[in-house]
Amino acid sequence: MQKVDGVGGVFFRGKNTKLLSEWYEKHLGIDILNGVWMASGGPTVFMPFQADTDYFGQDTQQWMINFRVSDMTAMIEQLVEAGIEVITKPEWDSEIGRFARIHDPEGNPIELWEPAAY
Repeated sequence: MQKVDGVGGVFFRGKNTKLLSEWYEKHLGIDILNGVWMASGGPTVFMPFQADTDYFGQDTQQWMINFRVSDMTAMIEQLVEAGIEVITKPEWDSEIGRFARIHDPEGNPIELWEPAAY
């Protein structure tokens, strides 16, 4: 049986795509200005949630991207220094790792995940 090798792309609408591209590159290190991001290897979670979940926040939010990070503490410090609000809650952390939330300039939720050692 053939299986997919990984996520090939993440596509979403934006009001100011240039601003969003620059923000993702500056604060998260994702060079999407050239249209391709060469992501590092590691686990990727692919999971649908129930339509009425409150995990994403707003009822109208249909997606939330989760980025894997290798050093959550350093990433949080970097984002806070840039004036980006970072939300953490002890109940989000578990045996699978640490989690934090931020929002891009258009309010899209972004989850950051530092996987536990695997």
